[in-house]
Amino acid sequence: MSCGGILVVFRLDYVSCVLTITSTVLVGRHHWQGWLLATLNCVIMCIIGVKTAQLGFIPANLFCIALSCMNIRAWRNEAPARS
Repeated sequence: MSCGGILVVFRLDYVSCVLTITSTVLVGRHHWQGWLLATLNCVIMCIIGVKTAQLGFIPANLFCIALSCMNIRAWRNEAPARS
């Protein structure tokens, strides 16, 4: 793809790398949004699996999507513990 002479490359593997790091940091800091980013990352990993014919990525990431959705719901429903 070319845009005004500048090569535009959209690399999903780099996006996935950034999402993995960001979601891990957010989950470690007890932010439910980390699970949301992890879910988005799993969708991207499924796309990568389809595009590269590495179909083993798909069931593993579908499982992770389900797990992330359950964690988002659980974390959002928890009342914050205040001292």
